[in-house]
Amino acid sequence: MGVSTVSPVADPNSPAASVDAAAADPAVGEAGFGFYVHVPFCVSRCGYCDFNTYTASELGAGVSRDTYASIARAEIRDAAARFSKRPKVDTVFFGGGTPTLLSAADLSSILGEIDDAFGLADGYEATTEANPESVDADYLAELHDGGFTRLSVGMQSTASHVLKILDREHSPQKALNAVEYAHKAGFAHVSLDLIYGTPGETAADFEASLNAAVDAGVDHVSAYALIVEDGTALARRIRSGQVPQPSDDVAADRYLAAEAVLSAAGFAWYEVSNWARSEAAQCRHNLLYWEGGHWWGAGPGAHSHLPDVRWWNHKHPSTYGAALAEGLPAAGHEVLTDDDRYLERILLRTRLASGLPLSLLRANGQAAAEQAAADGLAVIEDGRLKLTLRGRLLADAVVRDLTS
Repeated sequence: MGVSTVSPVADPNSPAASVDAAAADPAVGEAGFGFYVHVPFCVSRCGYCDFNTYTASELGAGVSRDTYASIARAEIRDAAARFSKRPKVDTVFFGGGTPTLLSAADLSSILGEIDDAFGLADGYEATTEANPESVDADYLAELHDGGFTRLSVGMQSTASHVLKILDREHSPQKALNAVEYAHKAGFAHVSLDLIYGTPGETAADFEASLNAAVDAGVDHVSAYALIVEDGTALARRIRSGQVPQPSDDVAADRYLAAEAVLSAAGFAWYEVSNWARSEAAQCRHNLLYWEGGHWWGAGPGAHSHLPDVRWWNHKHPSTYGAALAEGLPAAGHEVLTDDDRYLERILLRTRLASGLPLSLLRANGQAAAEQAAADGLAVIEDGRLKLTLRGRLLADAVVRDLTS
């Protein structure tokens, strides 16, 4: 697939003009630079999922699993041409969808294109998400040999009836097998993703999932409360009374269980929903987001962020592919204001165990920080606001107070 040569854009307010101006900013990459690659394919759609994903029958013309790698590589080359000085890439994250529906060779070729076009920094991190049923030992060995350093496996639960409610197609054992294959392949860092609060899940079910993750020997666990998104199959089932609405009180209890089991096993939280066995095991790509770094998002619906500018690609793969053939495949963009940047800094950094520097807060935020500490929701140490366990349960409310 060909991509147009980047040239001056007539409309100074267009996404391409804003992106090109941001790409020329010498501040790009000062706080780290990453690549996110969105792979929008799934064999079937899970009932709770509202991500930008497509099954084979929904793709339409222009993009398929067979052609996707070459199209993604074309966007990477187009991106590189927009920078006067290309930043080295510290982290790469392949998400979806199910990235591992592509061949290991295809994923490695996209990673290789990023290296060719920008250069991977020494000690880079390259992660891909994986559904358990889509990988085997040979696949993961090839992926590791292709330059990937980290694997994130979507286990969600070890309870079969919970997986059924979520419309997950894998068995509990397949997720654990994937972890074993990853370790044998040489992956130094392996993460398991869990979802808690699914209707029908018991406290014992979730504790068993936590213990299975610990026993599998992973060095990272992400645990998220089930959120019922409008328009999903799960939302329709809840509306019709087939499935009960998830309980906020139950979700809070599950979170406390996650903290208890994981901390006892040597994990430490570093973001409200993420625990790692060591600093080296933390997901550096996600930290890039949370700490205000810059990244380019390639693929349908992917979001990008350079200094003062955020943009997002066309969502449908066929529309994205057609737009890419003409240049930047952006569906829209926004130029961030001082208030936008302020709100995002507070929202993201408050959720980190390293805490929010009080120096970032305006006067009303300083007062709210003192109140959060007085209420036992946070402590103030070394000039930073750090959430307590109770504060982590109420993190959204703390952020609202800090930014009101």
